[in-house]
Amino acid sequence: MSSVSAAIAHALKPVAPQIFGLMGNGNAHFLDAAVRAGFDYTAVRHESAAVSAADAYFRIANKLAIATTTYGAGYTNAVTALAEAAAAKTPLLFVTGDAPSTGLRAWDVDQAAIDSGVRAPRYVVDRHTPGSIALEAAAHALREQTPVVLAIPYDLAAIEASTEELPEFGSLASAPAAPRLESAALAQIVAKLDASQRTHILYGRGAIDAAEQVKALAQKLDATTSGTLLARDLLDYEFDLGITGGFATEANARIIAQADTVLVLGASLNQFTMRFGELISQSATLIQIDLGTAATNARVDYFATADAQSAAAELLDTVKDAQSNWCAELDLSDLRSRPVGEDVVEDGLLDPRRVASELEKILPANRVLVQDGGHFIGWGPMYWSTTGARSLTCVGTAYQSIGLGIASMVGAGAAAQGRTVVLAAGDGGFLMGLADLESIIRTIDSGVIVIYNDSAYGAEVHQYGSIGLHEDPMLIPTVDFAGIARSMGATGIRVEKLSDMTGLTQWVADGARGVCLVDARVSTRIRAPYMEEVLAANKKAAATLSLQSD
Repeated sequence: MSSVSAAIAHALKPVAPQIFGLMGNGNAHFLDAAVRAGFDYTAVRHESAAVSAADAYFRIANKLAIATTTYGAGYTNAVTALAEAAAAKTPLLFVTGDAPSTGLRAWDVDQAAIDSGVRAPRYVVDRHTPGSIALEAAAHALREQTPVVLAIPYDLAAIEASTEELPEFGSLASAPAAPRLESAALAQIVAKLDASQRTHILYGRGAIDAAEQVKALAQKLDATTSGTLLARDLLDYEFDLGITGGFATEANARIIAQADTVLVLGASLNQFTMRFGELISQSATLIQIDLGTAATNARVDYFATADAQSAAAELLDTVKDAQSNWCAELDLSDLRSRPVGEDVVEDGLLDPRRVASELEKILPANRVLVQDGGHFIGWGPMYWSTTGARSLTCVGTAYQSIGLGIASMVGAGAAAQGRTVVLAAGDGGFLMGLADLESIIRTIDSGVIVIYNDSAYGAEVHQYGSIGLHEDPMLIPTVDFAGIARSMGATGIRVEKLSDMTGLTQWVADGARGVCLVDARVSTRIRAPYMEEVLAANKKAAATLSLQSD
């Protein structure tokens, strides 16, 4: 006979053998059973890191991972990361301790209520069918594309479990057939595309598995294409314009503005992708196809529910060959052109654009990019190449958090398959996640951490300091991150002038093994283009509100 915790581990090993966690009273027996069962276990130093690492692991490897913490404080420390995974619709299994089955103790919180509050489905094991419940929870995560909490009541973790016959996991995890375009919707969309002279296809994360169909459809329609942040590098196509939205080049934006029809496949059309309403011409027809039941942006003219891959395939079979010659007439010579910036700006600090452009020349080409949130967030996607569609993650952005992206490097490392993992972070977010610098150094075979160190919460300086709010609460005393990295066994390079990057060049030449932290001292005087769009949108909204109140 085995314990409840051992039964859970036995059931989950074949379907989710990767665990990220931190041990405490509530999950000690589960971790003991998991390690004895041969799970790939990676210890982290803060509970939120367990969930963020599992989140990033799925986004890159497309495989379910387990995050685990104890109950109470261990659980609540992980809630922000759980909310991020729920907002991003990332499947993971969060195995956590919980109050005893007899009820809350004085130090317990209502974890069930918190799970509900962050929209994370919850399963609670019992002693009779713990393995079956664990499999149901894991299947739910994959089937519904969501994080799921598996709670182990404290008084059940170590007791003997009943003998049970486990269900077949495939039958539990199988999702209903992906919805296909209804015939009426197909006919209407085909009619609009056949009439178009300048078609653009915008694809998102929901179309990652549809690259072949999207490219073929674009070729048949003589269409340009572009991707959202999380779908960049999806297509190998001559007329793919790259990333769209606030991180796009001006040439990208000019071309999309010429389109008379925009077909959106598997993208949510958030305010940043839409450039706050400026991306698409007001005279253009906007068609959105997604798994939801309604359009996700008021600008959409026609919405249809369908899986992106099946929809692209059906449209490919039905639309006529384009009679236009739009793509061939486009000037794409400056499509990838971006301002490289100056060596230093007027305050004597580095221009972050120049830092990013120089790093593109130095960083190993076979790379995975992980990012925290903050003002710097665009410099990586704008200036750095990656390898493949699942080579970039931004853990934290769905929930508008900073600090979560630091530990995502740990999850990315487990999924990287020999690629160099590159983390971009700001000084504020990195200080939040500093505990897991040790986890990064201990687990990453080849990694570079780039800190855009502006001694401030840069987004706040640009968004609120620029309108007159006092900047003192937005500032951070300058931290020597390179020195901290060296003290923990990594290579640390302080970059105050561009020539200091020779240290990174040498690290790469020596084989790019271990972790190298680049502490780049950048100026707050360079404002990212996407932030300019945010400020313009805020100003416009304020003006509208003022008129309404007059």
